[in-house]
Amino acid sequence: MTTTDGSRRPRVLYLSFYFPPSRASGVYRARATANHLVADGWDVTVFAAPLKFLYEAIGSVDEKLAETIDPRVRVERPWLSQFVWASDIRRFSRFRRNSPMLALALYNKTQKFFPEHYHSWGMAAVAKALRMHAKQKFDVVVATGNPFAAFAAAYLINKFTGVPYVVDYRDAWTLDLFEDKPLYPAGHGAWAWEKRVLHKASAVIFVNEALRHWHAERYPADADKMMIVPNGWDQDVLEEGVAPHKSVRPLRFSYVGTLTPAQPVQEMVEAFIEARNHPSLSDATLNLYGHLGFFRAGHVRLMQVLGIDEENRVGGEDTGIIYRGPVSKTEVAHTYAESDVLVFLAGGAKYVTSGKIFEYMANAKPIVSVHAPGIAAAEVLAGYPLWFNADSLDPVDVAQAMIAAGKAAEDLTPETREAALKHAQQYTRDRVLIPFEQKLRSLIKRK
Repeated sequence: MTTTDGSRRPRVLYLSFYFPPSRASGVYRARATANHLVADGWDVTVFAAPLKFLYEAIGSVDEKLAETIDPRVRVERPWLSQFVWASDIRRFSRFRRNSPMLALALYNKTQKFFPEHYHSWGMAAVAKALRMHAKQKFDVVVATGNPFAAFAAAYLINKFTGVPYVVDYRDAWTLDLFEDKPLYPAGHGAWAWEKRVLHKASAVIFVNEALRHWHAERYPADADKMMIVPNGWDQDVLEEGVAPHKSVRPLRFSYVGTLTPAQPVQEMVEAFIEARNHPSLSDATLNLYGHLGFFRAGHVRLMQVLGIDEENRVGGEDTGIIYRGPVSKTEVAHTYAESDVLVFLAGGAKYVTSGKIFEYMANAKPIVSVHAPGIAAAEVLAGYPLWFNADSLDPVDVAQAMIAAGKAAEDLTPETREAALKHAQQYTRDRVLIPFEQKLRSLIKRK
């Protein structure tokens, strides 16, 4: 593909397993990256998960989100062995039906090369990339994890072709974000793979300083390659600057995002019940918008944790908490517009930012934090004039923050809203991705 002046567009291969129509965590970063690069004059090819895996194995899709991908982005879907996800014996191969233990042993043996269930996709991605590179050369490879088979694929593509690669840690590979400790024991294969991947990478990207620092301490020889590209909010799906409706009772508190067992869900529920004892919030509601878990299997567990009844009430009829179900990314602006206060519910501790917080700030509404103290998201929220943080997970403390946020929603002035929007403007996707795109261009060898 050429530009208007006849020169060849720089060509990037983007290894992003979770890409629309997937709705897995981090998919919005991948979507924004591909769209940003193609808009900036790149020829973009994405390698993503097979559709059969998304629809049948994990049941995790948002078809409307796929419609927001720039049509100039080419999406390929390398093969993936779905051995570990298969549960219907009628679909097993004859060999697996007749020799299940031998089939399992052979599958486990293949994992010795790369210790992750997605290793087959990584190897298929390498083979496909080499064939495509032979016909039309790639200038740079970008891999985002998880899964980290994408990192291994980028490493091998570089080994066979010399094409430079960049790895984007939108998640941690060897760090347990929730327990703040190594995810694998010493000697596990993931450590050796991470070391070799980072050593050969031309740049290593992290979403916040805490993650960059943790990795820099463990891989000091590669620390100078590491940079931060924070998450951001997507202007094409949010109605930036639209004036909010006038807050009137009953106030509507809202959580927008996927609910998972890793989040302090129970503390949020208890805090809201406590907050409703205050006269100003006695008739307030807390509306939960989103999927229950990232994958189909998590739905039932979250239903039980939340105590959702047949009328979608959470914890009983007197709590004021209602589960509203999922909302498409393309329709989320309407949900925000109807909300008075946004509840930022996040699991983990100091390494967690969460992409959702950028979207929250872009709506210039009061935000109540429900997460552990010291979370990385606090760095982003610092300076946001409508942030209400108890700096605690004690339900009584969080309830007080909710009460204060409710009052702020009723008293919101145009000046305060403007200050909130100004803070959020720092984190538009296009703005935060500028240094990333510039870094990629610096890696291209011009002949």
